[in-house]
Amino acid sequence: MNKSILHLDLDTFFVSVERLLDSKLNKKPVLVGGTGDRGVVAACSYETRRFGVHSGMAMKMARQLCPQAIVIRGDAGTYMKYSDMVTDIIKNEVPVFEKTSVDEFYADLTGMDRFFGNYKFSKQIRETVIKETGLPISFGLSQNKVVSKVATGEAKPNNQIKIDIGFEKEFLAPLSIRKIPMVGKVTAQKLRNLGVHHIKTLQEMPLEMVVSVLGKNGRIIWNRANGIDSSPVIQYNERKSISNERTFNKDTIDVKKIESCLSAMGENLAYQLRQGNKLTSCVSVKIRYSDFSTYSKQMKIPYTSADHILIPLIHDLFKKLYNRRILIRLIGVNFSHLVSGHYQIDLFDDNLKRLNLYASLDNIRNRYGSNTVMRASTMDVKSIRSNRNPFNGEPPILLAHRKQ
Repeated sequence: MNKSILHLDLDTFFVSVERLLDSKLNKKPVLVGGTGDRGVVAACSYETRRFGVHSGMAMKMARQLCPQAIVIRGDAGTYMKYSDMVTDIIKNEVPVFEKTSVDEFYADLTGMDRFFGNYKFSKQIRETVIKETGLPISFGLSQNKVVSKVATGEAKPNNQIKIDIGFEKEFLAPLSIRKIPMVGKVTAQKLRNLGVHHIKTLQEMPLEMVVSVLGKNGRIIWNRANGIDSSPVIQYNERKSISNERTFNKDTIDVKKIESCLSAMGENLAYQLRQGNKLTSCVSVKIRYSDFSTYSKQMKIPYTSADHILIPLIHDLFKKLYNRRILIRLIGVNFSHLVSGHYQIDLFDDNLKRLNLYASLDNIRNRYGSNTVMRASTMDVKSIRSNRNPFNGEPPILLAHRKQ
């Protein structure tokens, strides 16, 4: 049976939500992202793109390229609400779907052609999303994920494309090599150095040559250029780790401030572990200095999800790691090697009173929000906390006001 894979992508999602909330933004150049000196463009309207603006660009540069743009810091909570609305619509319509980000989805429609025309059915899903949410959305439909994703990009803005079986190579051939998923700036430059600018040239190259130039990823890229992909639609991805990072608005050497951030990160990540009934056995801390050099240190530990064990370990790792005594740009904490299970009481160090305290604190956070109860030393770093359960199968949240 031939596969039928649908890829859906909400157009300029953050900008579209802002326009729903304020119609005065319609047809105007809009940037959503961090508003400080280190802000990054999380989303930009099509009106800004003719000036060379793109997502992931430094907000400072985007403002220089398009000074008339309206800049909005954005609200991740609002965007997640609209993302959930779209997710619910898709979930109710298709048998198997995969949510890869807040605004991007795959659905496996294989075998549904005997009951519906898959293209007609896909159009109905798109029309339902537009009608019920007011958000523009595009889709690509083909026999695999890669071609469908590329097709969606070509369909934008707010449109749809179907690539019939057998026409994948023909569809991809005239497109730029940058259109291939997995081909970034470095890989594209390597190919351009060989005179490869369009996918057609890559299709005509021997596989061995592509592998010799691009290494182990060469085979995957050559297959994708030829419209070959067998990756399945995965309904749920088990998280292998959870992490939290913070880029300071201004590089700092204030150890007290840094340690408060680390405590808040450890506290919130431990709470998230308990929410998902998970335990960690590996803790790591990351530091990025003002010169962008980055270092990390990790420690293997017995499985736990307890604040009073994890937070001191985080501080110990930081003290061992922070030895240059220069300004810090970013710090981060990561818990990995996760397994399912409840925290087991330590016969020597723990008692029922401490376990009841954790249960009570978590109940308060679940009911009233993660910012309602916290350590006094972390009161100035509330933005790190989140009530979101990272183990619910949803992809990680992309913060609308992220920094470099």
